[in-house]
Amino acid sequence: MPQTEVLTDAAWARIEPMLPSTKPQRGGRWRDHRQVIEAIAWKYRTGSPWRELPERYGPWQTAYYRLTRWAADGTWQRLLEAVQADADAAGEMDWLVAVDSTLVRVHQHGANTSRSAPPGGSPGPDGDRRSRSHAIGRSRGGLTTKTHLAVDGLGRPLAIVLTAGNVNDTTVFAAVLSEIRVVRSGRGRPRTRPRQVVADKGYSSRANQRLLAARGIAATIPERADQLANRRARGSSGGRPYCFEAHTYRRRNVVERAFNRLKQWRGIATRYDKHARHYRAGLLLASLLLWLK
Repeated sequence: MPQTEVLTDAAWARIEPMLPSTKPQRGGRWRDHRQVIEAIAWKYRTGSPWRELPERYGPWQTAYYRLTRWAADGTWQRLLEAVQADADAAGEMDWLVAVDSTLVRVHQHGANTSRSAPPGGSPGPDGDRRSRSHAIGRSRGGLTTKTHLAVDGLGRPLAIVLTAGNVNDTTVFAAVLSEIRVVRSGRGRPRTRPRQVVADKGYSSRANQRLLAARGIAATIPERADQLANRRARGSSGGRPYCFEAHTYRRRNVVERAFNRLKQWRGIATRYDKHARHYRAGLLLASLLLWLK
């Protein structure tokens, strides 16, 4: 097996039953799913253009259209959710959740898209219509995309949200938590509530604290200096200080380590995709392989 291949036999055995049939409703058979997934992984691991895909993986068009098809119909998301559900059913899930974000520079090949959103699009969190359609915004680093990530206590991705690079972290906190959805193996609704959430000062706001309190989720988020000074200046009317556990906060580095592992793939560390949905599909594939290890 070439060193560039990422799917072991054990990992393939877990996800093969969840993939669409290789015989579509119309036309002939699809190319082997395992070979195509390896091709997509090679593209994102190396950051190479699609047309430079090695011949052993078959036509590059096949890999590209399989990526986009499964991104559109939710196959990549379902694969990740299924692996998460298996881990939760086996008691291997740590429900201390860490949340953070990272900026990714958009390459010129991914930034040459239309500046207007598709029909029916609405402005994104920063008021830019393009941020809703492509998750691209201008920050101090140029054109960037921000990846918001929630991971379990072992550093495995639970939720992924993409926004423009100039979107504030705290405004996306609720959206990231709402993306956590782990299906139960038996009866019952999916689990969406972590045991505890750990985040840095960028997520310190009254709105986020109220959201966590309303859902009964313990929080370890340090206050910013200006918030602390304002509360002290108000005296008794400023309210009680938030509970902060330093030893728990040390575990926040699991999300930093998750970003480091994801960015070992050059196509993830730099965004070459024009469409946010396709870039997110690459993130889902990289996250899936982290769960399968």
